[in-house]
Amino acid sequence: MADPKGFLNHGREVARSRPVEERVKDWNEVYVPGSLLPIISKQASRCMDCGIPFCHNGCPLGNLIPEWNDYAYREDWAAASERLHATNNFPEFTGRLCPAPCESACVLGINQPPVTIKNVEVSIIDKAWETGDVAPRIPERLSGKTVAVVGSGPAGLAAAQQLTRAGHTVAVYERADRIGGLLRYGIPEFKMEKRHINRRIEQMRAEGTKFRTGVEIGRDMPATALRKRYDAVVLAVGATTARDLPVPGRELKGIHQAMEYLPLANKVQEGDYVAPPITAEGKHVVVIGGGDTGADCVGTAHRQGAASVTQLEIMPRPSEERNPVSQPWPTFPMLYKVTSAHEEGGERVYSVSTTHFEGDEDGNVQWLHLVEVEFVDGKLTQKPGTERRIPAQLVTLAMGFTGTDRDNGLVEQFGLELDERGNIARDADFQTNVPGVFVAGDAGRGQSLIVWAIAEGRSAARGCDRFLTGASELPAPIRPTDRSLMV
Repeated sequence: MADPKGFLNHGREVARSRPVEERVKDWNEVYVPGSLLPIISKQASRCMDCGIPFCHNGCPLGNLIPEWNDYAYREDWAAASERLHATNNFPEFTGRLCPAPCESACVLGINQPPVTIKNVEVSIIDKAWETGDVAPRIPERLSGKTVAVVGSGPAGLAAAQQLTRAGHTVAVYERADRIGGLLRYGIPEFKMEKRHINRRIEQMRAEGTKFRTGVEIGRDMPATALRKRYDAVVLAVGATTARDLPVPGRELKGIHQAMEYLPLANKVQEGDYVAPPITAEGKHVVVIGGGDTGADCVGTAHRQGAASVTQLEIMPRPSEERNPVSQPWPTFPMLYKVTSAHEEGGERVYSVSTTHFEGDEDGNVQWLHLVEVEFVDGKLTQKPGTERRIPAQLVTLAMGFTGTDRDNGLVEQFGLELDERGNIARDADFQTNVPGVFVAGDAGRGQSLIVWAIAEGRSAARGCDRFLTGASELPAPIRPTDRSLMV
């Protein structure tokens, strides 16, 4: 145990954010660089090293949290990094992007603010990169087997790294022009600077992983050709089919899916554009959808100089405190969350539904008409007399995703079966109905968290390795025994 009295002597402190007026003028990460290291030892000391560490169960990766908390408290950064990497390939991603269900499951959180697990995690990995403790792990021998990983998001990268380290020859295929999937073109720079991805890609290249960008399997290369070239395939293609809003006026110019809008801002940061083809500059922006993707649109619009930003959510405003009956500890509660983007301004409107859009004579959207809604007999029902309109010159749809892309022919060409939710079906080893073809991440699970993507990539890699060799030396996946505790 780090410090038996740590949780009594120290209150919860988190990373400090840069002032709003400063950070909205750039695209750097919102937190003050170096603000965590002076406090992280004390924060790690608050971990009680519980006899039953529920934080393990709260994390899909099964991270060994009390162990690396203890090392962080003692400032043994090399040992902390080793324990962190034992279950997580990319803690610098999760330490910045994960909503931290582990903290919701922290035992201390029953009656005190929980341990700042996420902040400890990112401090350990940032220190490990600084001190050179993150090095390529090159396999001692090659198996002679080849694997294609389709998709380079967190699931695909985790699967590729595990399989490369097991001695297989791995090639990652990515349809975009750069590696990273939604990490690259879905997550804004102010949430995670892309240098973190680039650094990991270089590590993976040094380990032997090959990368092929600008190749879409199903269009640029048929699935049959991929199957002939490789001994096994891991599909980590995500759930990129966005939910649409079929209301009158949807065809007006200025209404875009979030994943049409966000990548362009990232491409500006990559140097591909001087200014984004779709911009919020000087416009009244409306974001439809109250989740993290919607918040990313809000923060992006602020940095582009929007005249106003309004975020709409059809569900009621969540509670600020856990409901002990419907969301008891240690489940992950659905609470009202104020992200860094919301701190920067804008209005959030709950319990409203869009009825239609109104445009000008040139076909550009100008107004969004909405109505308040409420639950009646378990169904969302419009409230009469609550209709109104708000200015909307740029609308982004951030209402989630409905499954993997079916337009490129990948599912049909492989002959894959889908489950009742439209995801690619797989067995306990993450193998599809086609022998030698595995699936990981959102493509098989549905839209989910980055920690689930990495966990599934590791699990699919183990199943794939067993298929190729008859046994697997890769670590067994740590599966929560009670999935009701998970997101």
